[in-house]
Amino acid sequence: MGISFDSRPNYPDRRAEFTRGVPRLLLDMTDVTPEQTRVLVVTAHPDDVDYGVAGSIARWTAEGIEVAYCIVTDGDAGGSDPSITRAEMAAQRREEQLKAASVVGVRQVEFLGYPDGRLTVSLELRRDISRVIRQFRPTRVITQNPIRDLRSMYGSHPDHTATGEATFCAVYPDARNEFAHPELVAAEGLAPHTVSEIWMLAPGGGDVTVDITDTFDRKMAALWAHVSQTAHLTDLEDRMRAWATAQAAAGNLPAGRLGESFVVLDTR
Repeated sequence: MGISFDSRPNYPDRRAEFTRGVPRLLLDMTDVTPEQTRVLVVTAHPDDVDYGVAGSIARWTAEGIEVAYCIVTDGDAGGSDPSITRAEMAAQRREEQLKAASVVGVRQVEFLGYPDGRLTVSLELRRDISRVIRQFRPTRVITQNPIRDLRSMYGSHPDHTATGEATFCAVYPDARNEFAHPELVAAEGLAPHTVSEIWMLAPGGGDVTVDITDTFDRKMAALWAHVSQTAHLTDLEDRMRAWATAQAAAGNLPAGRLGESFVVLDTR
């Protein structure tokens, strides 16, 4: 599935809101209108976006914010069923991601098709993410942590860190520099674009915590759409609720609330 794109007007200067090291609760979006906010989520595998940010996405799309996904690998190394081919697994995971996206109000999904488990921070990957940024022209890009977390093996999958690093490189300097990947302008007519913010997934706590209490059920529905990956996880909802409770507490949300956390970088 491709993405249909159009431009949006300029948006207010929000840099003062994101003082480094000072936690900030994002409880509403009144400072930026939905028409002025476009969110592009770049993650390594089908289902990564739903584990990390689906509750926030459901909230934002309900508020009228346009969101698109860029999924870097085809997910062919996922699952544990030896009776299907890896090509069949990749096709199944694409379908699962499209269903999960629709659950949280996302209609625009781009699959880059890189092989699962073999991702590196190549110039080709930087170019391909830059292409999507120039097409969709987001104000905010959400991606994974480019730095290995020595406290979390599962949180530091090499495809995740490669995706995070390549996305950071695509936001700056590639997507905004007309002389980076010149074929994007010469052959495809894609003008440079400057992203305003990167929001990095930060499940251990960050600068911004989005309250997802009212959209947690939709987050779970999106995760259950990944049948090949989650059907056997009988404790998944309990685990996700505990995770979201911990993030809400780290972000100083009231007791009983659920959250998703991010580290925010001003990239203008």
